[in-house]
Amino acid sequence: MDILQELSKSLQKGDADRVAELTQEAIDERLESKRILDDGLIAGMAVIGERFKKHEIFLPEVLFAAKAMYAGMDLLKPLLIKEGIPTIGKVVIGTVQGDLHDIGKNLVAIMLKGAGFEVIDLGNDVPPERFIEAAQKEAAEVIGMSALLTTTMPVMKKVIDLAKERGIYGKTKIIVGGAPLSSAYAKEIGADAYCYDGLNAVDCVKGFVGVG
Repeated sequence: MDILQELSKSLQKGDADRVAELTQEAIDERLESKRILDDGLIAGMAVIGERFKKHEIFLPEVLFAAKAMYAGMDLLKPLLIKEGIPTIGKVVIGTVQGDLHDIGKNLVAIMLKGAGFEVIDLGNDVPPERFIEAAQKEAAEVIGMSALLTTTMPVMKKVIDLAKERGIYGKTKIIVGGAPLSSAYAKEIGADAYCYDGLNAVDCVKGFVGVG
């Protein structure tokens, strides 16, 4: 088996130690770092994403695979930075102010990282100003907001209103997600899209940055 195929398979099994070993081997063999990323790590996460979508695997398996992916990324990241290889886009993500739920948000962040995006994860209980400041500072193409409580949903509109005030609305796309939300609500508050799960978010963000 080719080393990158083996890397992809080990990632799918959630074997972080083996992923780190194989990533280092691939680096030592002087394989292009972008190839190791695309054909090894991202390819493995793409399979995980598809299997999760079909309910063949569940959240724990996704989290193990993500942990394995990070083990490889820790070794690759310095090389990617040194070689000036761009990510396919930047996404600022967080759970809105007043809401401490972050499992869904974390899953979206994992899927986006696995697809090759740089993710600036602000965590939970994030005030509107922080979303906008981070997006401006990082020149992010997309802001992603999550809410699980109906009482915190109005914060999303505050972020959108602030984006309009600061002149980034329309330039920086805004996606929203979370159990109580809907496409109708996203439209009502002026979000660019409602994403119902991690894979849908990846497809959506790829569309915004013109990839895939």
